[in-house]
Parts: sequence; structure tokens; C-alpha cells
Amino acid sequence: MSYTARIHRAVGAIAAQDWDRMAGTDNPFVSHAFLTALEDSRSVGGSSGWSPLPIVIEDDAGHPLAALPAYLKTHSQGEYVFDHAWADAWARAGGRYYPKLQISVPFTPATGPRLLLGDRPDLAPVLLTAAQQVAAEHDFSSAHATFIAPDQVPLFEASGWLLRADIQFHWENRGYGCFDDFLGVLASAKRKNLRKERAAAQAGVEIRRLRGGEILPEHWDAFWVFYQDTGARKWGRPYLTRAAFDLLGERMGESILLVMAFADGQPIAGALNFIGRDAIYGRYWGAIVDKPFLHFELCYYQAIDAAIALGLSRVEAGAQGQHKLARGYEPVQTISAHHIVDPAFRRAVADFLVRERAGVAQDQQWLGERTPFRRETE
Repeated sequence: MSYTARIHRAVGAIAAQDWDRMAGTDNPFVSHAFLTALEDSRSVGGSSGWSPLPIVIEDDAGHPLAALPAYLKTHSQGEYVFDHAWADAWARAGGRYYPKLQISVPFTPATGPRLLLGDRPDLAPVLLTAAQQVAAEHDFSSAHATFIAPDQVPLFEASGWLLRADIQFHWENRGYGCFDDFLGVLASAKRKNLRKERAAAQAGVEIRRLRGGEILPEHWDAFWVFYQDTGARKWGRPYLTRAAFDLLGERMGESILLVMAFADGQPIAGALNFIGRDAIYGRYWGAIVDKPFLHFELCYYQAIDAAIALGLSRVEAGAQGQHKLARGYEPVQTISAHHIVDPAFRRAVADFLVRERAGVAQDQQWLGERTPFRRETE
């Protein structure tokens, strides 16, 4: 059988049932609902620097079989895998790093499938070959797949893509029945600190966990204020438009967990999470007051509470943040894969990545020795 690789201008150009059949239902961020909410709200496209370019493998009859959530990128913002140094080196050598092909979920440093294979795992090499051909034929410098689900990493490696490692902090549910069960495995001093933090954060506020129809327009209005403040301080401008939150709420309500804090009945802070088959994914947080430990409570402890209640295996709390270590989140390697078109630059990047991966492995070991969990001798 022969296959055709077709480039679309939007995920919205592909029928939802076809896309979700290829993407599966485990990860909320590769769903048709999430990706089209970004498109329809104009969070991607236009002048955003993220132009949707999904690549779909079709059979002779034009039926979609496998896909890549891909984007034409004209900068490196919103990726959370920092390749600015590569872009600078390319420019110093007289080359042009942008545009590039990005296989990822915009603004979302959460692990997940990047090869949407449905029931056709045999098409992984075909998809990756298509991505490489798109990069070569359109004069892109490179193609990048970020925050790849661990089981898909060997597929990229088998196709010759270069692997890059980084560290995030994830919480693992080891069969806890409640938050106190989790506290019970921590060293005594750490356990006392967490209890003090939660008590201080909860003093004088009401905390609510909202899902589906419980999330009302006024909750999104409040969260938009929180998000704008955090976005302006961290990134210069928020990535998502106001309309994105309304569309996400409409299309993915039961997959969203919105944790909000209220003082005297008024919302003062919030944290937005998404729920997958096995995990809670923390995404955005913001506040209009400076209350000690409220960030840790809404983003980390409430997520742990929710994961235990829902029987989920882990919490992925987003990029960076060594402060998560003391809250029971452990260092985990995340992997990206990179196809560099120019052979000379590929060799330089490959050499760099060997050294960088060794350093990341050392960092992970060092951090892993400093988790708050009780040692056998305690």
C-alpha cells in the first residue's frame, strides 16, 4: 500500500473523530478540542509565531491514518526547551535558524505523544520521514519534537533524531489513600514543614476545586486576571487569549480542574490543571494578593489531593521549579528530539548534546538524593 503525506493549515481542517482516533484519549493536550481551541481563539496563527502545520499520513482512499501536531515556528518562545543558543550560533555562522518545524503542543511543557499513530504504530518511520522532507523541501533549518512520551522516544532515536534531556519535577502516587498517607512517607522535619505551609496558605481563605459545569464565566474572568499578571511577569505577554479559556471550558470542561482561592467571597488566586488518563497536568497560576505559601497550596498540594482522589498515577507540575523538590515532587528526565538539516551543524549539536545529557543525568542524581522522603535509617 502507498501512503500520502498531506500538510494541513489547521487541526480544525481535520475531522475531530479522525484526529482523536489517531491521537487517542489518554492525553488532553493532543486532543482535537485543545488544539482547535488554540486555533479558534487566535492564540496560535496570525502573528503569534506559531502557524499550524499538521502533517497527516493518508491511505490511497484519503483516509487519515497517523498525524503530527506540527507548527511552523519563527521564534523559540512558548516551547520550554531552550534552543536560543543554537539560533545564535547558526546566525554567527551566517545561517538562518528560523523558520523551523516544531512538533509539539504550543505553550505546554507536558509529556505526551508526538506521533499520533492510532492503531498504526508501523507508520512512525513514515511520519518522521515526512517531517524531515517537509523541513528539507521548505528550507527549514530543523525539526524539533518536544516533551515526548517516554514510550515514543525510541521511535525518534531509530530514525536518527538527536535526543536532548532536561529535568522536570513530577509527583508520583504510590498508592496513597489520602494526603496524610503521602505525608507519612516524608522525613519528620519535611512533614512538619508541609503541614505548616498548608495551614498558613489555607488560613482565612476558602479553596474550591471546580470541574465541568461548576466552572462559570465569572471564574474564567477572575482567572484571566491572574493569568495576565503571571504572563506579563514571566513571558512579557500572555500566550493565550481571553477567548481560549472560554473555548477550553466549553470543549473540555470535565478534563479541566480549576483550583481557586476566595477571601471574603472574592477570588484572589487560581491554578489551572488538565486531567488525563493517568495524570494531572499543572499549567497556569496567578494571584492578586501576596499570601505566603498560597502558590504551593493551589499548584502542588491541591493537585496531589486531586490525583489521590481520582486515582491518578502522577502530577506533572510544569517546567522548571527546583522548589517543587521539597514538596514531594521528584526529578524526572524529559526528552526532546531534533532533526538538523545541515550536516555540519548537526555534528556540532550532536557533540553538545552528548555533554549536556551527561550533565543532566548528574543533576538528576544529585536532586534525587535530596528529596524529602524518609530514609530507611530514619
